[in-house]
Amino acid sequence: MRKKLIIELREKGIHDEKILSAFDAVPRHYFLDNVFAEQAYSNIAFQIGSGQTISHPYTVAFQTQLLEVKKGDKILEIGTGSGFQTSILCELGVKVYSIERHKELHLKAKRVIQHLKYNPRLSFGDGFKGLPAFAPFDKVIITCGAPHIPQALVDQLKIGGIMIIPIGEGEEQQMKRIVKISDTEIEKEDYGVFKFVPMLENKVK
Repeated sequence: MRKKLIIELREKGIHDEKILSAFDAVPRHYFLDNVFAEQAYSNIAFQIGSGQTISHPYTVAFQTQLLEVKKGDKILEIGTGSGFQTSILCELGVKVYSIERHKELHLKAKRVIQHLKYNPRLSFGDGFKGLPAFAPFDKVIITCGAPHIPQALVDQLKIGGIMIIPIGEGEEQQMKRIVKISDTEIEKEDYGVFKFVPMLENKVK
């Protein structure tokens, strides 16, 4: 089933072989309730509790490909969720700092990620604030629909760094790739419409 998913991702335009290899290495069914195990390698999203979802595999792969991950990168992830995207990044050989605002999901993801022997720095808190104590970051990835580009996260990005963020307050968001040109300037590119759960400010649970 995992091999079939990788073929499907390749057909949809995921061409980075390192990302496809990471999808082969990370067992997605570990991040889902047992009742969904049979469908774990279908290209669909699932509820994971606390009103949150584990994204479509294609969405995870697409965001990761846009991020242009290089081994050794220091990456800030906003929205740990199930921990699947976190684990994909770890498998790619980067140092991951991830924030989750739902305590229950934070603890659940931590258990699964530790079981898989990955070692990201997982934090419980408000993603809008980022992790200034560990900045600057080479890359930032937001895995929830943001109403706007949080300035705090731009400030924590290195000059030349990349941020992948879905922007929009409705049911659909526009995927944007942001490159930090200088302390006062960013470049934005659009990469199509996707659906994410909302990124909420000051809503730590």
